[in-house]
Amino acid sequence: MLHKPKTTGKVVQIPVDQIDPSPYQARTVFNPEEISALAVSILQNGLLQPVSVRRTSDGRYQLIAGERRWRACRQAGLKTIPAIITSYRDQQAAALSLLENIQRSQLNPFDAARGIREVILLWGCTQAEAAKRLGLSQPALANKLRLLTLTPQQEEICLKGGLTERHARSVLRLPEPRRTSALEEMAARKMSVRQADTLVERLLNPPAPKKTIPAPVVREMKLFYNTIEHAVQVMGQNGIAATTSRVEREDYVEYTIHIPLSRVKTSPRP
Repeated sequence: MLHKPKTTGKVVQIPVDQIDPSPYQARTVFNPEEISALAVSILQNGLLQPVSVRRTSDGRYQLIAGERRWRACRQAGLKTIPAIITSYRDQQAAALSLLENIQRSQLNPFDAARGIREVILLWGCTQAEAAKRLGLSQPALANKLRLLTLTPQQEEICLKGGLTERHARSVLRLPEPRRTSALEEMAARKMSVRQADTLVERLLNPPAPKKTIPAPVVREMKLFYNTIEHAVQVMGQNGIAATTSRVEREDYVEYTIHIPLSRVKTSPRP
């Protein structure tokens, strides 16, 4: 039987098969190709950074940080792994596991949000207190938690389509029935965040449909326009350089006639 080290705070060799993953691990997806590449690197160069563990009541060890490294060592067939033994309690272990993943940018935004939610429940604290402990601003923490209102289907669209946290947050402005189709369009067209915001804005405020003018009204308006134009032509034939301008508004047509007073001939009084 292998000797179980009792040293705390120092790097020691621990049997790989005596270590269990953390129940507070926020990361739910481990890329097999990345693990395989890391295993090859460990075989060639060794493990450059030890994992962190803590002892459990059954005499085994539980990971605090470094699950990818531990998985890679198992895949590489190593019997022992360099580790630092800590004495963290549940709350500290959960926070450190989440912090390591956030700082290393290894979590997708949804796993990060779930991890934050779990430590808030574990700590029994407010969002403001959790943000302070995790080194985040309260608005940033709240924005991450808002992602959890998306459905599993919408989350899958984001992850498979390469959409970012900003893309996912943009559709939260839409009512639920329209979020899925919006995310699908963003992913299919590989939209930037700016394009995604524009799409959401257009869905929220669609352009007003153009009003259709009935044919009889159109005919009467054309007759009116022709009458005005004819009157202006008559003024021109009599030396008055009158001009017209027409602007079609949403609800009406604005017609303006400009008659230069300096050229208007007045008849002598009797």
